[in-house]
Amino acid sequence: MEKLTIALTKGRILKDTLPLFAEAGIEPLENIAESRKLIFDTTLPHVQFVVIRGTDVPTYVQLGAADMGVAGKDMLLEHGAAGMYEPLDLGIARCKLMTAVMVDRELPAGRIKVATKFVNVARRYFAAQGTQVELIKLYGAMELAPMMNLADVIVDIVDTGNTLRANGMEPAETIADISSRLVVNTSSLKRKHEAVTDVTERLRKAVAVRAANG
Repeated sequence: MEKLTIALTKGRILKDTLPLFAEAGIEPLENIAESRKLIFDTTLPHVQFVVIRGTDVPTYVQLGAADMGVAGKDMLLEHGAAGMYEPLDLGIARCKLMTAVMVDRELPAGRIKVATKFVNVARRYFAAQGTQVELIKLYGAMELAPMMNLADVIVDIVDTGNTLRANGMEPAETIADISSRLVVNTSSLKRKHEAVTDVTERLRKAVAVRAANG
């Protein structure tokens, strides 16, 4: 089979991703956590992993630098899905993309200020609601923005909600349910159909086994 490059998201998602790939019979030949390398051979001679930032996975797959990838649905919604096929919900790293507000603080009439790193998602969401917004792009510590009167609302990933509550905020509306998805470059699907299909089906079976086992 032709060499297949799979882009994986580093960090917390990787800790969920690697066991699933192992269950599908695809494991790195060395410990990724202990290595400074970025490209790793696997137990399938024709498959290699590249480990990069989650925000970059859609770009690598879309432009064909990687044939396949694992990315959070939040990143895919923000980036756009042109040039990619999304064959499988891996069912890992589940959370929600939500709006959140300060507890007991009324939103202003008219235009509201929204802090988020998901500016494209937020723009589409509030436009669909008919709400006028001023978008403020931040990269972290979203909860600080309303506390410092920089924003009225934030749009962010919510897991347990503990961080929001610890900072006087509460989740408001769900924009999307998020989990990690398998994505494939549309050109690679044609050129490397056998290899892409093999990996996809291995993962599909592993996901099905997990679902059956609860």
